[in-house]
Amino acid sequence: MNFELFIAKRIIGSKSYKSSVSAPIIKIGITAIAIGVVVMLIAISTGLGLQKKIREKVVAFNGHVIISNYDNNASNESLRPLSINQEFYPEFRTVTDVDHIQAIVHKFTVIRTETDFEGVFVKGVGQDYNWNYLKDFLIEGELPEYTNDYSNDVVISQYLANRLEFKVGDSFQAVFGEDVNSMPRIIKYDIVGIFNSGFQDLDQTFIIGHIKHLQRINKWKADEVGHFEVFVNDFEKLDQTAIQIYQNIPSLLNATKVSTKYATIFEWIKIFDKNTYGIIGIMILVAGINMITALLVLILERTQMVGILKALGSHSWSIQKIFLINASYLVGVGLFWGNLIGLSLLFAQQKFKLFPLDPSVYYVSEAPVYINIDYIIWLNLGTFVVCLLMLLIPSAIITKISAIKAIRFQ
Repeated sequence: MNFELFIAKRIIGSKSYKSSVSAPIIKIGITAIAIGVVVMLIAISTGLGLQKKIREKVVAFNGHVIISNYDNNASNESLRPLSINQEFYPEFRTVTDVDHIQAIVHKFTVIRTETDFEGVFVKGVGQDYNWNYLKDFLIEGELPEYTNDYSNDVVISQYLANRLEFKVGDSFQAVFGEDVNSMPRIIKYDIVGIFNSGFQDLDQTFIIGHIKHLQRINKWKADEVGHFEVFVNDFEKLDQTAIQIYQNIPSLLNATKVSTKYATIFEWIKIFDKNTYGIIGIMILVAGINMITALLVLILERTQMVGILKALGSHSWSIQKIFLINASYLVGVGLFWGNLIGLSLLFAQQKFKLFPLDPSVYYVSEAPVYINIDYIIWLNLGTFVVCLLMLLIPSAIITKISAIKAIRFQ
């Protein structure tokens, strides 16, 4: 067995070690590391979870990239038709990272009831629409099935249902204005499903209905739509994929990233990264300082042992390794308890939704949790290495200890 490891294990296993003057300080150091790991795990998992959830909600209503005419400006309404007879539709074969593409029409309408009214956009979708994103938000009823025949089935948000006192099975009139010189068009819609994305800005803006009604009201042909929504496989590569999409569509069309369309929201969630890095830095610094204090007390408590080992011919670095191994064990204990407590809290939040949030501020109704083995490993490894590097400085005090004075030290 390695000499330094053997001595370190004897120190750790001795009863005097557990009842010595340094024992409370060591416990404080271990506790500081455990608390630091808990805080870092919660900060990372909730930060990533919040980013992921908000991103998914925005993408569900817009796709990752929107292909449209240049003259649509920033309007939600589809102003000028776009033919579906494009090389990139219905499959975008020239860009490998594209997962799905669907044709959409947006049209403003006023929902009219006997006692109230509400202005919203109808998102007209067809057979190519991918319902998988919205399926996660469905809380009541079912999703419609659209074919080539006209369908009056629509899905509305819980926000609108509560505001207008609607429920599944109810019907309402949607009034569409064309221009000041013509009579408005009225469509009777039947509610088949209610969704709640938790993203109030979008929930209060859109209802989802059949595209054919909007094409007819706009006097568009069956092969004309407002824009295309493109979904990609990897959001982390969205910038590169968006450039490839733009390069592979006609020059008269524009490709807009969802992160550009909702720049304020995406800039806001980027701040979470800075906050998370700040928390990690502070927690590691606090844990490291506590471990430095514990190691210094440990060295001073065993000054005589240091002198004896030096008198027997041990090098300063060899004795330093004994205390570093000892400190590594303490850091490991702190990491173990920190991970146990931190992951238990995260799994509890994931399962029981213990900590609610205000959806009007955070766009989600509870603190989302994203658990990934990669960041857990890197967090633990980084904390261990940084703490160990910080402990190299106080362990250098051993080189200053004189063997004769240390043996006589009381």
